[in-house]
Amino acid sequence: MAVTIKHIADKAGVSLATVSRVLNDSGYVKEETRKKVVQAIKELNYTPSAIARSLTKKKTNVVGVVVPDINNPHFGELIKGISKVVDAANLNMILCDTDESTEKELKALQLLREQRIEGIIVSPTSNENDFNSECLNTLENLGIPIVLLDGDVKYSNFSGVFVDNIKGAYEGIMALIKEGHSKIAIITGRINSKPAKDRLIGYKKALAANNIDINEEYIFYGDYKEESGYKLTQEILNMKNRPTAIFTSNNMMTLGCIKALNEHGISIPRDMSIVAFDELKVLNILGMNISFIATPTEEMGRTAMELLLENLKDKEKSHVNRITMHPKLLLKGSEKFKK
Repeated sequence: MAVTIKHIADKAGVSLATVSRVLNDSGYVKEETRKKVVQAIKELNYTPSAIARSLTKKKTNVVGVVVPDINNPHFGELIKGISKVVDAANLNMILCDTDESTEKELKALQLLREQRIEGIIVSPTSNENDFNSECLNTLENLGIPIVLLDGDVKYSNFSGVFVDNIKGAYEGIMALIKEGHSKIAIITGRINSKPAKDRLIGYKKALAANNIDINEEYIFYGDYKEESGYKLTQEILNMKNRPTAIFTSNNMMTLGCIKALNEHGISIPRDMSIVAFDELKVLNILGMNISFIATPTEEMGRTAMELLLENLKDKEKSHVNRITMHPKLLLKGSEKFKK
């Protein structure tokens, strides 16, 4: 049987209002009476409901976090940064994984709204107009502080923490070009997302800066998943005019790409060069020296949560702060051109 405050009141011989004042530490209660209530709580082994407390205080001390793929180490690092600030602020966190689905993202936002959370950090799934307007309306109707992380929402005026994806991709392609590559394929992320669009822009910008024609046949549209990296790399290897290098737009597709290369007996960089966006620490453990564009993921998560805290302190005077962090190109040899 669940213990309620009525059971405590009966055992202590006091009113429900008195028990409520003791539990919420509000209003005057004689010390002797307080001790009776505390003793009754101990004897009945009563644990106050967090939901009930939130209804009384109209504050849950819970924030929501929405990410596209919790299995991706990139988002794991973002969450780690968020969690450190959440713990330090004595808050709680509800985490939602949308599995790269726009429908699941909208559902998650509605769910968090029903949980009466204080604020949300969201890494948007899509930047396309149709979905974007629905997502924007949903976020604005929540009526709570919102911070975007790693992806933007068109026409929004929310605070956010982003990475310069154009710059990162540009530098990665430039490294390949400096090695002598001119036939460079790119496996993009889900092209309805802003990071994927920006990385493709960086790719094209680097080619144009070196007077290299953009070959649409070398642009392969992935979805950030390992399987798409695997299948698209197989398509690349079957091309008659095969490229000499591949740029993968995220870590999971890099895994799929490497798997396909290994199955075909393709050596990196002797037979195919690679530069990847996002680090995969498991590759370091396996001794695979893959060049990649590193993003300060944990710092991004930490900064996003700090921005949310600022807006939670004074919701009436919340201000928009949009921060763009810089990626770093780390060359480990996989960009080399073996003629």
